[in-house]
Amino acid sequence: MKAKSADGEADGLIPFARPFIRREEEEAVLRVLRSGWLTTAAEALAFEDEFAGRLNTVGGTTVAAAAVNSATSGLHLALEACGVKAGDVVVVPAYTFASTAEAAVYLGAEVAFVDCAEDSFHMDAGLLEKTVKRLYEGKSAYPAGGPRGRPRAVIPVHFGGLCRGMEEVNRVARLYGAAVIEDAAHAFPAYSEQGLPAGTLGDAGVFSFYATKPITTGEGGMVVSADPAIIKRVSLMRCHGIDRAVWNRYTSNQASWYYEVAEAGYKYNLPDILAAIGRVQLRRADELLDQRKHIAARYDAAFSGKPYFATPPSGSGDARHLYPLRLCPQLADSRDDWIKKLKDCGAGVSVHFIPLHTMPYYKKRYGLKEGDFPCAEDAFRREISLPIWPGMTERQIDRVIESVIRLV
Repeated sequence: MKAKSADGEADGLIPFARPFIRREEEEAVLRVLRSGWLTTAAEALAFEDEFAGRLNTVGGTTVAAAAVNSATSGLHLALEACGVKAGDVVVVPAYTFASTAEAAVYLGAEVAFVDCAEDSFHMDAGLLEKTVKRLYEGKSAYPAGGPRGRPRAVIPVHFGGLCRGMEEVNRVARLYGAAVIEDAAHAFPAYSEQGLPAGTLGDAGVFSFYATKPITTGEGGMVVSADPAIIKRVSLMRCHGIDRAVWNRYTSNQASWYYEVAEAGYKYNLPDILAAIGRVQLRRADELLDQRKHIAARYDAAFSGKPYFATPPSGSGDARHLYPLRLCPQLADSRDDWIKKLKDCGAGVSVHFIPLHTMPYYKKRYGLKEGDFPCAEDAFRREISLPIWPGMTERQIDRVIESVIRLV
């Protein structure tokens, strides 16, 4: 039996992440189950309207939203809607998760990586412009080689929920005729330095509702755009390219069985069961954010000014989805041992991210090697992500801090 603390909390492993689900989410799922309609219908439509409405309350934005079954499928559909096709090049950070790049590969496009800025987890704007310019001029992406093709899209990633540098990304993309698709998987609710909502700053934005994300549906995502043509295309292609939504077919007075396949689409729609969870989580988004901010403030106070650590960059609009603590170079070589010892101390941690250019698929495809993107590699070598999920108790936060300090 696990030991109990004075407040009744189990002294077992503190997980790296845990969704904060309460009775209201459970009742929403039961309501859908009892309705007799489980797939995409009224709940998903309401979730889209409410999500777009939340973004449109800030900065005068006028986006619409299309719910999908994952952020990965959302990136795929957004790129397709922006005209990305085989032979084009999509420019992405080297320091990101697999989905950012593979969504381009689904369309037969090539991927060009850009290093992150020094002491940052975001793309270096100067290197971004050099890469896009080379591609635009018909050269390979890097001086030593790499993909060639038209630079059709750029995907900035709002790492950890911090939306930074979008003005420069947009400037470069517009100069060379590329679309901007924001990977906002970590970034709800998050805001730019100018106070504008993440996801509304490019041609389209894509959010994730995976189990570990700031708000969750278990699995799911949302594509948003101020361009009606993009949302119309995403809405068509997310469900087999059929010109009538299934909900419309079964509730319309017209023949329910009749539809037309306008395009060869995909099966990317979000079911009502998941949308119902998302609607509750959306209403709780500020509450969940406040809890993450509190945990981050505790960590900042504990680790700031210590010679062993670098606390993560942040800002007033940060969603605080991750807490990526960076070890000093002297400790970085023992990072993996640290992770094991932290787990032994009861603190579950993770690492974000393994740079994509070091993955076998991209190394082989583009002849890449370690050392090609040194800042991304340094960030990876030094980074550990600490637990920062709503519902953590003060005792759990204390245990994480004490475990990290004790290892030093």
